Amino acid sequence: MSDRKPAGEFLDAAIELLRQVRDEEAGSIEAAGTLLADTVQNGGRLFAFGAGHSSLPAQDVVYRAGGLALMNLLTVPGVVGVDVMPATLGSALERVDGLASAVLDSSPLRAGDTLVIISLSGRNALPVEMAVHARALGVRVIGVTSVAYASETSSRHVSGTFLKDHCDIVLDSRIAVGDAELTLDTVPAPFAPASTVVTSALMQATLATAAATLADRGVEPPLLRSGNVDGGHDWNRRVLEQYADRIFYRR
Repeated sequence: MSDRKPAGEFLDAAIELLRQVRDEEAGSIEAAGTLLADTVQNGGRLFAFGAGHSSLPAQDVVYRAGGLALMNLLTVPGVVGVDVMPATLGSALERVDGLASAVLDSSPLRAGDTLVIISLSGRNALPVEMAVHARALGVRVIGVTSVAYASETSSRHVSGTFLKDHCDIVLDSRIAVGDAELTLDTVPAPFAPASTVVTSALMQATLATAAATLADRGVEPPLLRSGNVDGGHDWNRRVLEQYADRIFYRR
């Protein structure tokens, strides 16, 4: 049996990636958090989208204790999550031209809103088209992606471009192409993906920046509390009622 400790190696790799984004993405995180704060203060709405496993960090910031109540999930049928059957359908839909535009035209997104688009590779038609069309509607776009894919893979969008090319702000997760941190001679493929850990951390760091920025401006951040602490439900009821016209996950 090998003396290697894969669990420790994976955690070390994840910690190193978190250190990288802390040190090298600090400016972008500050800019993204400030944009969210500006949107909230100016009466705009917040949305997050991710396809497949990239939907997990998006879902993590919606209706979340300690998070901004105004963050809404933008859903694309068959793409958000892996509960669709067969699961491979979601991957296929990411490559369909025209799907993102149809979804956005039927969504509540409007000029003055901000949309966070999460796509590890940023190469598929769906996230690229979504960013392009959202900006055409007057929506600001924050892209959370691995920039490495743009130099090591080819785009699947007709324009030949990537998500990173159509964003107001880009947060680079620094994830290597293939999203697998470990290898073993006895295992035929790389394994242990870290993109969810790092991307979720980027999202939470950005929302933390937004909340602190609003507070610095004298604006109470529209935060939710845990429903499992005393007074949590009453607190959340107040916030949800105050911002009811900008929250879509209750409808």
